Amino acid sequence: MDLYCVMGNPVAHSRSPWIHARFAELTGQTLRYERQLAPLDGFNAAVMAFRAAGGCGCNVTVPFKHEAAALATWQSPGVVLAGAANTLHFDGDAIRAHNTDGPGLVADITGNAGVALTGRDVLLIGAGGAAAGVLGPLIGQWPRRIVIANRTLARADELVQRHAALAVHESVTLQACAIDDPGLAGGFDVVVNATASSLGAAGVPVPASVLKPGTLALDMMYGPAAQGFMDWAGAHGALPRDGLGMLVEQAAESFLVWRGVRPPSAAVLAELRVIVDDAART
Repeated sequence: MDLYCVMGNPVAHSRSPWIHARFAELTGQTLRYERQLAPLDGFNAAVMAFRAAGGCGCNVTVPFKHEAAALATWQSPGVVLAGAANTLHFDGDAIRAHNTDGPGLVADITGNAGVALTGRDVLLIGAGGAAAGVLGPLIGQWPRRIVIANRTLARADELVQRHAALAVHESVTLQACAIDDPGLAGGFDVVVNATASSLGAAGVPVPASVLKPGTLALDMMYGPAAQGFMDWAGAHGALPRDGLGMLVEQAAESFLVWRGVRPPSAAVLAELRVIVDDAART
């Protein structure tokens, strides 16, 4: 039986095994998908051990997305642009790296949430692997402006420079700023939290002035981890959304890479939403 996994640290909370098992059921594929906790200083060794044990591929979550890109022997154009990968495919001697986070986020925002990005003002919070993976596809939706806010301004600047040519080509204004910059205000149409602040219960990293009535405020985390951000967004008139839809959509893209079959992501998201909501009530 073909073996896949999600690898990260932490990883015990991941719903990916359930998602891929359901994808396999609905598409008639035979596979096993599990969680793999990688040591913070041992990602490469963990990947190679999983591959040696018969693994066919893995999803990569925090904090290893940059390391996953560097480990690969082949990188998709999206990985080359982002410098980060969330999907590895073991193909003979090759380790092929893809990034399905961006397509997954865009599919959730524009499809599941029904919010157009074209001509809008977007705030992307964070400049790590998660933010890097979604920036290119966000630019590809032709928003009017994307601002990247990060605690370390230099990292946000680096991400802007990496994507500057694409932004110019798509006529999108791309800017970087520090999270504590007093100029970070004005009310964005879409706010995406790509930091791990929710996992650590560190609170919302930006002021409420970034929101306006009707702003779509999406945290890439889901379940209890995203609740604080969603409560904050709702209290300030925004439309809160967690990352469950993005999780399912990026998983569908990974499944397509591995199996050559696109699973019914909308149906699986609806099922998973019921499971997650029921768990939150107990």
